[in-house]
Amino acid sequence: MKTEHNEFRYVGERFADIQMLRYRLNGFERLSPRQKQLVYCLSQATLYGRDITFDQFGIYNLRIRKTLEAIYTDLRIDHESDDFKAMTVYLKRLWFSNGIHHHYGCEKFVPGFSEDFLRQAMHQVDAQRLPLASGQTVDGLADELVPVIFDPTVMPKRVNKADGEDLVTTSACNFYQGVTQQEAEAFYQTLRDNGGDEAPSFGLNTTLVKTDGQMKEKVWSASGLYANAIRHIVFWLEKAAEVAENDKQKRVIDLLIDYYKTGDLKRFDDYSIAWLQCLEGNVDFINGFIEVYGDPLGLKGTWEGLVEYVDEEATRRTQTISDNAQWFEDHSPVDPRFRKPVVRGVSARVICAAMLGGEEYPSTAIGINLPNADWIRARYGSKSITISNITDAYNKAAHGNGFKEEFVVDDETLSLIERYGDSCDDLHTDLHECLGHGSGQLLPGVSPDALKAYGNTIEEARADLFGLYYMADEKMVELGLLPDGEAYKAHYYTYMMNGLLTQLVRIERGHQIEEAHMRNRALIARWCLEHGADAMKLVKRDGKTYLQIDNYERLRQLVATLLAEVQRIKSEGSYDDARQLVERYGIKVDATLHDEVLARYERLGLAPYKGFINPRLIPVFDEMGEIADLYADYTEAYDHQMLRYSSEYATLV
Repeated sequence: MKTEHNEFRYVGERFADIQMLRYRLNGFERLSPRQKQLVYCLSQATLYGRDITFDQFGIYNLRIRKTLEAIYTDLRIDHESDDFKAMTVYLKRLWFSNGIHHHYGCEKFVPGFSEDFLRQAMHQVDAQRLPLASGQTVDGLADELVPVIFDPTVMPKRVNKADGEDLVTTSACNFYQGVTQQEAEAFYQTLRDNGGDEAPSFGLNTTLVKTDGQMKEKVWSASGLYANAIRHIVFWLEKAAEVAENDKQKRVIDLLIDYYKTGDLKRFDDYSIAWLQCLEGNVDFINGFIEVYGDPLGLKGTWEGLVEYVDEEATRRTQTISDNAQWFEDHSPVDPRFRKPVVRGVSARVICAAMLGGEEYPSTAIGINLPNADWIRARYGSKSITISNITDAYNKAAHGNGFKEEFVVDDETLSLIERYGDSCDDLHTDLHECLGHGSGQLLPGVSPDALKAYGNTIEEARADLFGLYYMADEKMVELGLLPDGEAYKAHYYTYMMNGLLTQLVRIERGHQIEEAHMRNRALIARWCLEHGADAMKLVKRDGKTYLQIDNYERLRQLVATLLAEVQRIKSEGSYDDARQLVERYGIKVDATLHDEVLARYERLGLAPYKGFINPRLIPVFDEMGEIADLYADYTEAYDHQMLRYSSEYATLV
């Protein structure tokens, strides 16, 4: 069958602080019919998890989404009114964030429409289209949702990490019910104390509830919580297993199905080990309760999905890195006690995303390293991916937008960034995911969760520092990963500029830094600034603040020193030192500098956040009803895609 293509545009709709982009399925037409069948089945399994993520991010999210979608699509309501237009923006933000809290800052959206408008509109639509509970009236539903939407004191933060507060009771995420932080930490500490060296990731796939004074976990499985959604996921995974590329791949899918059916975390570990060891085949996927950034305690996994296929040319770069993993570990500037004597199972691929879902949609990572369990990494290794068509879309959309010209200190540095920037960014992502997360080891008896709420930030800082340190090593040129010894300076500059200045555009006035990756970048850049006056400084020119780096070699020494300290904190499980480092360098924002950066950025007319509209994968069937081909349609509008997903992949009430 001939594969059709649409005219392609990277940049799509913009609203609020968000620019929607599209990603192209480069080389997709070269996949075999069987591989395309596999991609289709895995994509269906990815899209059926969407409602789970909405519910995990807030107990009212699904009901608010369904209510606003009913209003948005009702032609009897005045679509030209200011209230309706403001509600449209609110709904688009809700779709983007999988809930009513900002996807990055975690603060609750401020609605631009009125409470009266919402109540009147709810009465105008057909009541059967509203998510009414049994016996509930329209007014009853409005009374339930209005405070959640309009009252700034109700569920103000999805994930609260403020030091000294009860992080569980003050976070709106739906992982704990009737439980305090102290109770949750004590509950899981007891499980870990009795779990042994290869204990599963306790709490990863459950909601912890307290009823009548008793603590109990509700397991997310095909027969437990989220059962309907998970059964749909399992159905399509079973279809995928029938067209797997090889026996190892089929076993991976079968193990995941078994885990979904039982909810047994030991079976999830079996699946994770099989997945990281499955390197044959062109198609791969991530599907499940994986990353724990959405839980203030770093325990609960948010549901996510990703379907991918190999970018063979770019994978040669990551293969070079993984082939030399032991050399990198042996030459790391950390205490030898904290290095791995033998690096096992490090593998890395550059892939093209074919479908994004759950926490990976519409905003997605550009690199992933899994599994997260430290004991699996130590014994079996890890698998890393860098997503080439996502980074390509970012780069294409950013070309010529004036951002670098506004914030880079001089033409010489700008020329350096223009020459080396994109290749250095890709390499740092590879080093971060492939080696950084997989490097180092915990000392015997140290719990993987010892750093508690600071664990995610410290882990991301560790991986970033590892990548930064080796970016400047002559080994990069020797291996052909960088063209010369000057290239790394481009990334050092943009990384430190981001941590000190430009990532501030993602923070609202008066707010502090909340997200773990942003805290990590601020921590590194601010620590280096404070300890390296001879290496870099902030300078003023014409009333504008710029970063000036005077000594890149000295800056690398600072990176090495901080890497050694961060690895020590991780390896020893030193909570107090992690807390001190993150609180001092990673959180607070200078209000005057913040105002300046925001004003400069606002004049550029850019959106600080980017997200993606999925291609619509349309199957072509043969005479026997089997998928003979699959082509990507890139024309679907953002609102149409979101409404279609809400209709076709609705699984939770």
